[in-house]
Amino acid sequence: MNAVTFALACMMAAVLFAAAFGDDASGSRGKLSFDNASFYDADGNFLPEKAKDACIELMEYHGYPVFEGIRDRLWVSDYNTGQYTKLGLAAVIFVNNEEDQYMLMDIYLLPNQMLPEHWHEATDDNPAKMEGWLVRHGLSHIVGEGEPNLSPEVVIPEIHINGTATVNHAVVAKPGQFVQLNRVGARHWQFAGPEGAIITEVANVHDNGGVRHSDKALNDYFLSQ
Repeated sequence: MNAVTFALACMMAAVLFAAAFGDDASGSRGKLSFDNASFYDADGNFLPEKAKDACIELMEYHGYPVFEGIRDRLWVSDYNTGQYTKLGLAAVIFVNNEEDQYMLMDIYLLPNQMLPEHWHEATDDNPAKMEGWLVRHGLSHIVGEGEPNLSPEVVIPEIHINGTATVNHAVVAKPGQFVQLNRVGARHWQFAGPEGAIITEVANVHDNGGVRHSDKALNDYFLSQ
């Protein structure tokens, strides 16, 4: 087989592969979407295992490694809102070293899901949390202090301070982009793009006792847990 024949054969193989596998061969994927009702039972109770199913689907969609045991380590919450697809959080804390003051966590947001606005205070055991975020997959509007500039696609759900937030300056972060909190104690929140987002968070330390949410109902629920 000469070079020209070999090249033609490779081209034909590529065409046949694309025809066989359709959109996947060109890197295009089907739409990632979830039905909010699927995360609740007939009485309206949140179903954490269904939320974990969605997280695994998000991981697989983006090619994130679903390593052994990750499902058991997932923390999921709808903050008692009944609207998990609009507002919630799934996360795995890989390390939270209070002695040496460092932590590493991955955050998993579904498409157009909001991580509610909050800030961090010092506790008797730890300083206030200083943090930053590296987007791994998808897109996230990382919102904090500054001149309001929210894009029209960022729709704050009514269950969050009647559809508002107190800070509205966003950095639209894509894979490989790192965004840092502008100062310790600043309020911040996130809103995932249409394909969701998988984000690595780094910080000095995390202390649930120092977390405060801008929405009183969400704050009361979180602290009660």
